[in-house]
Amino acid sequence: MKCGKIVSGILSLSFGALAVEWPQIRGGELQGVVDAKFVPVEIDFEKDITWKTKIPGKGWSSPVMSAGLIVVTTAIGEEKVELRVIAVDEKTGKIVWDQKVFNPSEKDVGMRHRKNSLASPSALISDGVVYAHFGHMGTAALRLKDGKVQWRYHESYPAVHGNGGSPVLVDGVLVFSADGKEDALVRGIDAKTGKKIWEKDRGIELKQKFSFGTPLVIGMNGESLVVSQGSEHVGAYRPKNGELVWSVDCGVGWSLVPTPLLDEGVVYVATGFMKPRLMAIDLNGAAGDVTKSHVKWEVKKDIPATPSFVVKEDTIYLITDSGKLGAINKKDGERLWTESLKRNFSASPMLVGDHFYSFTEEGVCYVHEISPKGAQKIAENDFGEPIFATPIIMDKRMIVRSETTLWSIKGDQ
Repeated sequence: MKCGKIVSGILSLSFGALAVEWPQIRGGELQGVVDAKFVPVEIDFEKDITWKTKIPGKGWSSPVMSAGLIVVTTAIGEEKVELRVIAVDEKTGKIVWDQKVFNPSEKDVGMRHRKNSLASPSALISDGVVYAHFGHMGTAALRLKDGKVQWRYHESYPAVHGNGGSPVLVDGVLVFSADGKEDALVRGIDAKTGKKIWEKDRGIELKQKFSFGTPLVIGMNGESLVVSQGSEHVGAYRPKNGELVWSVDCGVGWSLVPTPLLDEGVVYVATGFMKPRLMAIDLNGAAGDVTKSHVKWEVKKDIPATPSFVVKEDTIYLITDSGKLGAINKKDGERLWTESLKRNFSASPMLVGDHFYSFTEEGVCYVHEISPKGAQKIAENDFGEPIFATPIIMDKRMIVRSETTLWSIKGDQ
C-alpha cells in the first residue's frame, strides 16, 4: 500500500523566474507547514509594512496567490449583498480587478452565524483560473489575469450558520462539502464547465447535519482520493464519481471546521463542536467502514473546534478556540504539554521551521518557538482589528488579511 500527499508545492517557476505560488488556503498542500526564510517575526508597523490595501466589504476568506496576483473574496452590503472576487498586485498592493459574481437572495444571506462572514471559504487557483466558492450561495470560475467569469454554479441548500468550507481540485473535479440543515452531502463539479458531476449523501442519520469541512486530497494505492469530513463522519471519496472508499464514525460532533492532516500514512482529524476530539486513522489497508479497525488513538481534551493544526516530525501542534496551545505525540496521542494564552482563535496556525504563528480573533499575531518540550513566546504583534484568515507566508514576507485590510509585511534579511 502506497500513501502520500498530493504535492503541488508553494514555490514554482513562472515566466522564467522564481515566483511564489500559494494556490489554496494554508499553501499548496493544506498542511500549514512552510519552508521559508527571514519571515517577519516581531513587526514594526511603521517600518515593516511595504503596503496596506483596504478591501471593500467583509470576508474571512484567506488570501491565495499566483502569477503575481493575490486573490480574496468579499461580500459587500447587508441586505442587498454582492459577492465579489478581488485581485491585488502582490508588488504594489493595487487592486487589479474587482468582479461581482453573485447577488444572493435575502434568504441565503440570512443563513449566517453572527461570527461568520458571507465570504468565508477561500478561493483556489489552478492553471490561470480562480475558483471562488461561497457555499450555498454559489461557486464561480474566473480568469486570473482579468477576472472574467468563465462559469457560475448555484444549487442552494438550507445552510446553518452560513458557509465556511473551501473546495479542493483533483483530476479536473472541484470537490466541496454541502452539509446543511437537511442533508449531509459532498459534491463534485466539472472544473471546466461548472456542471455538477455527482452528489454523495454521507449516509448517516444525524440530528445536526451541518458542517464546514475543507477536504484534503491524498494519494492511496495509486489513485487520488478526497478525504472529506462532516458531522460525526469522515470518508475518502473518488473524485470522478464520489464513490466512498473508506469511512470512520467519529462520534458526536458537528459544525466541523478543521482540515484533516496526512502524515506518514495516517490521517488526523478533529471531530467538531460539543466535545472536540482528535483522531488518528491508519490508512494501511483501509476499505469500507474502518472505525473499529483503523483508529489508532483519540485525544479528548484541549482539541480545537475551529482552527486546523500542524504536524512536524513526531509532534502535532495545535491551538484551541479558547487559546490553549499544545503538543501531542503523533505516534500514540500522548499529550506533551499545554500552555494557555487566554485569547480567542479561529484562524488556522502556520508553522515555519520551529516558529508557530497564530492569530487571535482580536487581531494579535503570536509567534512562539515550539518543540516537543514546550513553547516560548518570541513576538506579539497587534494589527488593531479582527483576524479570521490564515496568512500567506514566504521568504522575507508575509501577507495578512484582517477585517478591512490586506497587509504586506517584510521580514528580516
